[in-house]
Amino acid sequence: MTTSDSLRYTRIPTHESGTIPAMGFGTLIPDPVVTRRATNDALEAGFRHLDCAERYRNEAAVGDAMQGAFTAGKLRRQDLFVTTKLWNTNHRPERVKPALDASRKRLQLDDIDCYIIHTPFAFQPGDDQDPRDAGGHVIYDKGVTLAETWHAMERLVDQGHCKSIGLSDITLEKLREIVAVARIRPAMVQVEAHPYLPEWELLDFCREHGIVLQAFAALGHAMKPNVLADPVITAVAERLHKTPAQIALAWAVQRGSAFLTTSTNPRRIRENIDISALPDEAMREIREQIKTNVRFNSVIETGVPGFIPRAG
Repeated sequence: MTTSDSLRYTRIPTHESGTIPAMGFGTLIPDPVVTRRATNDALEAGFRHLDCAERYRNEAAVGDAMQGAFTAGKLRRQDLFVTTKLWNTNHRPERVKPALDASRKRLQLDDIDCYIIHTPFAFQPGDDQDPRDAGGHVIYDKGVTLAETWHAMERLVDQGHCKSIGLSDITLEKLREIVAVARIRPAMVQVEAHPYLPEWELLDFCREHGIVLQAFAALGHAMKPNVLADPVITAVAERLHKTPAQIALAWAVQRGSAFLTTSTNPRRIRENIDISALPDEAMREIREQIKTNVRFNSVIETGVPGFIPRAG
């Protein structure tokens, strides 16, 4: 891993894609108009890694923002690393390529840098992204295995439609299973990770296999207990004249992971990319003195992302 003093240009090596920008802008923003504006602000601030998903229902807005930057001559396609995700209702092998093609069309891109299985859970295939039975329970698809979906993803790389593939919301146990049968290993895995859920064992496994661990909810989504109000984080922030968010994000990059952060506030977007290397002492304090351990998103148990509303 190479870093500049500000960490903003950090790129993490992966066995498949060369390197991946550590700082990613997440596009889980409900309103497409706000999505486009926030994506523009993120690109202006210096973010070069955009994280998208079919499930967010706003890929077209992200595509418009990128095309606007390309047309204005501010960026070239090769300047950006773009990720998007296969939703749970498209796990059957015959549905995988059409799903990617639809995402590419909405994003207005010929190829995707990393195509990710959104969760390891297959839902009933169809147009309803949130299939439920009469009792309100998710209808799962027992007719396909994660390995079968993965092999369909591998064929996308063979065909040149995406440069690399990955997984999201996955446990270490499930990741081990895929790595064991994969012809093309994951380039990246996205999991909830922050100082209250550091996932050290998973991070070590990813490093060993040339996989980038990308943290979502890197700031804890302001849920309680609030990561950014932790006394260890706030003390380090005060000492270094940084915000608690900047400390948590610098910690993420410095320990060898990538991260996603989402905001619709231009000032906060600029703040989130303005991170600097932490002293070794601060890294030790965060690792050794924070005892709280909490997972905010139960998606790894159900396949239903906790931060995505069911309707709309």
